[in-house]
Amino acid sequence: MLASSTDMDKLAAELKDMLRKASLGGGAAAIEKQHQAGKLTARERLGLLLDDGSFMELDAFVQHRFTGFDLDKRRVLGDGVVTGLGRVNGRLVAVYAQDATFMGGSLGEAHLRKVSQIYDFALKLGVPVVGLNDSGGARIQEGVASLHAIGEIFARNVIASGVVPQITAIMGPCAGGAAYQPALGDFTIMVEKTSYIFITGPRVVKRVTHEDVSAEDLGGTKAQGYSSGVAHFVARDENECIGMIKTLLSYLPSNSLEDPPRIPTKDSPNRTDEALNQVIPTDPRQSYDMREVIGRVFDSDSFFEAHRNYAQNAIIGFASLDGRPVGIVANQPMAYAGALDMDSSDKIARFVRFCDCFNFPIFTFVDTPGYLPGVRQEHGGIIRHGAKLIYAYVEASVPRITVVVRKAYGGAYIAMCSKSLGADMVFAYPTAEIAVMGPDGAVEIVYHRELEEAGDEHRQEVMTRLVDEYRRKFATPYVAAERGYVNAIIEPKDTRPTLIKAMGQLSGGRRSLAPKVAKKHGNIPL
Repeated sequence: MLASSTDMDKLAAELKDMLRKASLGGGAAAIEKQHQAGKLTARERLGLLLDDGSFMELDAFVQHRFTGFDLDKRRVLGDGVVTGLGRVNGRLVAVYAQDATFMGGSLGEAHLRKVSQIYDFALKLGVPVVGLNDSGGARIQEGVASLHAIGEIFARNVIASGVVPQITAIMGPCAGGAAYQPALGDFTIMVEKTSYIFITGPRVVKRVTHEDVSAEDLGGTKAQGYSSGVAHFVARDENECIGMIKTLLSYLPSNSLEDPPRIPTKDSPNRTDEALNQVIPTDPRQSYDMREVIGRVFDSDSFFEAHRNYAQNAIIGFASLDGRPVGIVANQPMAYAGALDMDSSDKIARFVRFCDCFNFPIFTFVDTPGYLPGVRQEHGGIIRHGAKLIYAYVEASVPRITVVVRKAYGGAYIAMCSKSLGADMVFAYPTAEIAVMGPDGAVEIVYHRELEEAGDEHRQEVMTRLVDEYRRKFATPYVAAERGYVNAIIEPKDTRPTLIKAMGQLSGGRRSLAPKVAKKHGNIPL
């Protein structure tokens, strides 16, 4: 028997009422409380992120099934998370947004299964995952069931790693075991004043270590964006955070089988820049901002820097070159003179691996006097941290082009994608100094007898003469070019057309790393 129009009207009205209830999450009062805290709701955030009318919500009626601790009296449609598929600037993405209006966005079993399904969709469809996190952590009342479901997401993070991009925005608290989920992804964005992330909160810290610390000081944007490096980007507010997600997605391919999308540019591929000849000081002791070099070489206003506040002696980020997205790595002479340390080694290594996963050519700009010396660095494991950097560059199979801008000394010269690590092409400016160590240190070792014989009265005069002589004979790009370690020496003003030409000749190739014997995979340094 067919349903009458009256029956269908009742069913349709019931459906609309259910959808209305689902859209309210924890209710009108909880939504108002969210707004008073200076935060948007999960649905409002998705509305800003996704193209109008593109969102297809999934599992809006899911609820938890637990009854203990009076949980049967605390049930809402959706169980504190909104999930589905939508489009960002026309490109499909899988999304979830935790809803803090219900039980603080706590992670229950049903909630987490919804998120797991989003990862499954992303892997099936080959699209990025974007998560908007706002949760106090595991739902204590659900016990081990919530922990098991969190672990299932961790497993999906790892399975998706290198297959589809994973972006997580921390838009409120992200505490406990749940903090590992964004760390297992590719990029994490935090919002000033309203977001924080930590494994154990201030109460636990005070009880165990007797340290009295606020949530902001323990896991806010300064702690995680500057000190720990957990956050790759820090936004002033939620609107800027959503804008950062969109910008980041504009550089990324949907999956590892695609190349990054072309970015339209009016910047001429033949453009030279006379100002670049003046940017690099001829005095190796004088500092300059490597960002100015990057800004003048790549497509106008295209550089999108990641981890800007962390390990500031290194620069990483995306830009476009003749419309093609690329990854950029550089030493920053304005911090530690560009010396490598533990944090900068980790920062660069992980970015290089991401670029290799998703088919970004890697451009490395070198100006480093070596590794940062000191007891803290040695005891902290600079050897194993630096080994990660070497490992990442050698393992990469995308085009790798290196520009030696100025200083390139010792082990740091090798580690910054030298020819010996497999750089496809190496260019050097006339200002480049490539040597085992800086002229001052080398002279003190090699000519120590001459310096002793000169005595205190003439030591500085002899030192200056020998340093100049060493620099002319050994610390020049021409010695490396004679041996083929540098493919060409170029004027700085010609960097852009030279790199575009090199990229065009290297594009499309894939370097095989297949060994002669069976190999499952290598073992990365600790």
